[in-house]
Parts: sequence; C-alpha cells; structure tokens
Amino acid sequence: MGMDVYGRKPKNETGEYFRRNVWGWHPLWEYCCEANPEITSKVENGHSNDGDGLNGSDTFKLAKSLKANLASGAAAQYIKERQEFLNSLPLENCQYCETTGKRTWKAGEGPNDTQTTQVKTCNGCNGEGKVKSWATNYHLDLEDIQEFHDFLMSSGGFSIC
Repeated sequence: MGMDVYGRKPKNETGEYFRRNVWGWHPLWEYCCEANPEITSKVENGHSNDGDGLNGSDTFKLAKSLKANLASGAAAQYIKERQEFLNSLPLENCQYCETTGKRTWKAGEGPNDTQTTQVKTCNGCNGEGKVKSWATNYHLDLEDIQEFHDFLMSSGGFSIC
C-alpha cells in the first residue's frame, strides 16, 4: 500500500503526482509534522489516504520550510538522530519461530512445498531467534525530503489519496 499525493493545481509534471509506499510516507510526513507543526496541523489525516491535504498557500509555506531545513542541515540532523534512535531499539523476539531459530513447515506449506513436515532454519530471523524492531522498516532520507519539496513547489496544493 502507498500514498498517492496529487497536486491540486500543478504548474508542471513535477507537481502532478508524488508517491511513497507506507514505509516511506509515514516517516516523511512525521518529519514534516515535527519540523512544521503550525502548517501540518491543518492536515487531520496525513497518515491516511482519504484525500486530506493543504491548499496552495500552505503548501508553498511547507515547501519553503523544507528547503530551509535542507539548506541549514536541520533535515540531515533529524535523519541522523532518527537513525540513531532506530539503531538503539532492542531486538525483538521472532514471532515466526518463537525465538527458537527453527521453523516447522507442514507438508505443502514450506518454502519448497515438500510432501513431508520439515524443520528448518527460520527465514524470519535467519536462525537468530531475534529480529530488529518493526519500526526499522520505515525509512527516510534527504532525497525523500527533497523530492517532496520539489513536488510541493509545483503542486498548487495537494491531496493525499
């Protein structure tokens, strides 16, 4: 699933459409909210694809703010601190093997669809019994912020669908 963000009055092709899958959209919107709460608070459902968004004037303000944060290094600092936080999260128990490192597949269920029950190394944790926190699947980098800025500058407002 992803978020399709459509420009309301696009000036050019860049402002017509912006898309991120949920793994990329949620941290991008969280960054926008933390960096620009006075603007983004006008969007009640930024993490939903129900059509919420901003008008042209507020979108332009958000774009200018993102550009300033990129230029000042504030965006890079946010990403660095976010990554440090994610790296500090403790490992979690593997839900597939219940921390044993081994998985049992019944006949016809396994990765090779064999006719017999098999016990193999867990492919969820690579036999470790622990996995990284689910939160580490959500990514954000400077290119995401720059691309969103570029879209916003040309969108004339946007709707998240």
